[in-house]
Amino acid sequence: MILMTMLSIIIIIISNIIMLLSMILSKKSFKDREKCSPFECGFDPKSSARNPFSLHFFLITVIFLIFDVEIALIFPMIYTFKLSNIFIWSKTSFFFILMLLIGLYHEWNQNMLNWTN
Repeated sequence: MILMTMLSIIIIIISNIIMLLSMILSKKSFKDREKCSPFECGFDPKSSARNPFSLHFFLITVIFLIFDVEIALIFPMIYTFKLSNIFIWSKTSFFFILMLLIGLYHEWNQNMLNWTN
């Protein structure tokens, strides 16, 4: 156990030293108009490359990803039904489904599931 702790400390110290050296030795660059503009063969761009992004679309995407991961977590619960105690399995499954439903209710209450306002 002491060996693992010492190795962890050594690894943390070495990684911090490397990060410090890279910050000290890195080339500092100043932002100017040419570097911040999108590349269009040396000409000035015709329109802005930084179009506004729909925040509502982003929130819908994050909600989809969260529920997609939760579905991936539900699948092993089906497999463990045969292998575990029914009381413990139903308690954990109920808690997990309850958390999903509370999150869904919160999103519905905040009108995050409506596509248009």
